[in-house]
Amino acid sequence: MSFQGTPDDGDSNTGSSADSTTPGSGAAPKATVQVVSPIVDPSALKDLESQLDSPAVAKGFARDYARMWDQRYQSLATSLDSGDETAALDAILSLKTSSAMVGGVRLAELARELEDAIRTHDAHLARLLLREVAESGNHTVDELQLRHNLRDS
Repeated sequence: MSFQGTPDDGDSNTGSSADSTTPGSGAAPKATVQVVSPIVDPSALKDLESQLDSPAVAKGFARDYARMWDQRYQSLATSLDSGDETAALDAILSLKTSSAMVGGVRLAELARELEDAIRTHDAHLARLLLREVAESGNHTVDELQLRHNLRDS
């Protein structure tokens, strides 16, 4: 499987559209509301603290997650660029699971979408989602560090 494809010319349809009417039908477009998940759900880390019976261990997990973000992202990007589906799935599953554990809701959702794109061999969608994963990952790490004082711990 190769994720190396031709550049997007900008006119392909990804299947999502806010306009759900038929062109020329005379009906007004139906508006859709998209609910955006929070970047971080603070209750998830509290749940992890309870499960581990140790706030210090949960905070350490979050700290390690933040420190490993760049490495995880690079591993994912490299495996997608080289077309290594097995490595890409390994990287995205690790990211999805660990993100959910620290409360990175939006990143975990994007990781699930990227996993689906990898499994269905949709290289175009995978490249688009990789950009969103990068942005969301940076925001997730920033918010975790701010909320839980992880920067110099």
